[in-house]
Amino acid sequence: MDGDRVECVGALVYDEQRRLLVVQRANEPGRGLWSLPGGRVEAGEDDPTALTREVAEETGLAVEIGPLVGEVERGAPGGRVYVIRDYQASAVGGVLAAGDDASAAKFVSREEFEDLPTTTLLASTLAQWNALPG
Repeated sequence: MDGDRVECVGALVYDEQRRLLVVQRANEPGRGLWSLPGGRVEAGEDDPTALTREVAEETGLAVEIGPLVGEVERGAPGGRVYVIRDYQASAVGGVLAAGDDASAAKFVSREEFEDLPTTTLLASTLAQWNALPG
């Protein structure tokens, strides 16, 4: 049954003003919606390795992975389930630029975040975790 569960990771990256790093999805699911940078954990990767790779691919930033913030499950195509573990992360290098699965990447304030079309339950989940931008 584990074949129906897709292991994924996401990053909560904030800048000095506690603006949150978000990416606009270039592909389905959720194309055009804003979400946290992240993606699937590939075979042989642990969560920090996968998340470091995904954030670099989507945003151009190098990150240092911190503690687990929370875990959610979301419906995936074909009746599968995305199991998404979101971690605190800090940008430690690189240049912010959208790439790979992202059509845009930026840091947003609380007001900017609230005006964005975001992926299902992102805003309510971040609110539960006290992780909304400052």
